[in-house]
Amino acid sequence: MDIYTGEIYGKQTASKFVMYNVLKVSKAIVTLQNIDNPLSLFETTAQKLAASGYIRISQTPYVDLVSATPKRRKAARKPTRCPHTFDFLEDRSDSQRPAPILPDLFN
Repeated sequence: MDIYTGEIYGKQTASKFVMYNVLKVSKAIVTLQNIDNPLSLFETTAQKLAASGYIRISQTPYVDLVSATPKRRKAARKPTRCPHTFDFLEDRSDSQRPAPILPDLFN
């Protein structure tokens, strides 16, 4: 399974669908950040990610414009394109949260 920086992965929990942004990918470690809680980071491997039930939601990065506040520290990465750019393949702009892809359990 190939994982790239900027992709969005999600997992269905008992109460809600949680989405994670891929911050960093090294040879064996993948660093994920919770989209709803930017302070929540964790590291895992690609094999554990697939085995735990995470699915790729989007290959286009999510840029949160609502809670974006200026930080005193140096910004880690800047978006490579305008967050308002509409991606017709993803059917959303970068600043819009991706729709979760839920498996069809009843068919």
